[in-house]
Amino acid sequence: MSQSPLTVVFAGTPDFAAAHLVTLLNSEHQIVAVYSQPDRPAGRGRKVTMSPVKALAQQQQIPVYQPKTLRDPDAQAELATLKPDVMVVVAYGLILPQAVLDIPRLGCINVHASLLPRWRGAAPIERALLAGDQKTGVTIMQMDAGLDTGDMLVKAECPITQTDTSADLYQRITALGAQTLPDALSSLAQASLSPEKQDNNQATYAEKISKAEAEINWQQAAEVIHRQIRGFNPRPIAYSYVNGEAVRIWSAELEANTHQAEPGTILATNKHGITVACLHNAIRITKLQLAGAKAMSAQDILNSRGHLFTINQQFTSTQTL
Repeated sequence: MSQSPLTVVFAGTPDFAAAHLVTLLNSEHQIVAVYSQPDRPAGRGRKVTMSPVKALAQQQQIPVYQPKTLRDPDAQAELATLKPDVMVVVAYGLILPQAVLDIPRLGCINVHASLLPRWRGAAPIERALLAGDQKTGVTIMQMDAGLDTGDMLVKAECPITQTDTSADLYQRITALGAQTLPDALSSLAQASLSPEKQDNNQATYAEKISKAEAEINWQQAAEVIHRQIRGFNPRPIAYSYVNGEAVRIWSAELEANTHQAEPGTILATNKHGITVACLHNAIRITKLQLAGAKAMSAQDILNSRGHLFTINQQFTSTQTL
């Protein structure tokens, strides 16, 4: 237990952040205000929608602040009037200038979804999976003016399995971070943490995912393509083309297959999936989606559109007719 509960201002926006707010609401610490990004249009109807963090805060009758920027002196003065012991920042999405970092008595701490200094930046979960890392986790750090460069306070690890998708990892890391945060705050209150400098020489950058990256290049090993399919699930979903038609590939399995075929060639089709040659070995596609249709099992696709996926047909990396 800490010497006394901390007065906390929480800053976050998406579901990942809301899960951390839930655990703090159930802890000894006092949430005096929540900061979240301004409401924005979302969904097909582009209806203006509040963030998951704002929705949760309103349910709990916690004051919500939504400045467009924290570089505004008025927004900084407003934060200062709250007199927080600490500001907890989880996937907030706004830059915190030094003037804001200096307001809380114990500074600002951040929950980042990687084992820093590896995968600083916007897409650490996807990048860890795409790179073939065997583990990832969360780092709770003392924020400074850099991008995920602050001193590390607490780390918690989780393995990456050979079947994990980004969605799977997201759920596990969300739970891990939410579980780790309250005790980290209590240790911060007790001044019992030992901050550790990051080794910048070991740093890697997790740049934002682009849709173009999700296009499959079949001139790669099956293991690389398999990670791509898993890493881009649930978004933006790996894709390729058959007979000029776009095909989104939701899931696949590795197959040891010492073929002599051109990469992208369909080697076999059956109720278990569509086996496609890669540079080395092959993958068996088990769930896919055609343009304008919903995602379906390979067996269902073969029953309805099997003419697109005949043996020796080619998946191509660009839309060719």
